Amino acid sequence: MPNLETGTSPVLALTLRQPWASAIAYGTKRIENRTWPTDHRGLVLIHAGCTLDPNAHDAPLARPFLRRPFPRGAIVAVARLDGCHTDDGWCTLWSAHGHYHWRLADVTPLAAPLPWTGARGLWTPPAGLLASRLVVDAMEVARG
Repeated sequence: MPNLETGTSPVLALTLRQPWASAIAYGTKRIENRTWPTDHRGLVLIHAGCTLDPNAHDAPLARPFLRRPFPRGAIVAVARLDGCHTDDGWCTLWSAHGHYHWRLADVTPLAAPLPWTGARGLWTPPAGLLASRLVVDAMEVARG
């Protein structure tokens, strides 16, 4: 829900298993596949969870991210969630059939991963996290 005084949406966060968080932060993944839709539009912190998706080894696009170190349990990027649509075929190589496709834009990796505990679903980051210099700098770039 947008803030009526400022006209801006709250900044939320989304935890993803690895290597998907790194594919967004450091690669070309601009669709996040979810089984549920979202009405949220605005900035989203991309949080790399502590677990590895066991299916990633079978995904050709994920293989480059499995060959290098990737952060776990950390905020790795800020992105702008600018849309969500039902499966319309395969809108990108990263799209999963039968899922909602969350469209990400203006992805900005943090200068360094910021260790933080994540949560399920879209979660509200605490003020202390949003005030971190690493996050503030990335949010400024993502906002344009």
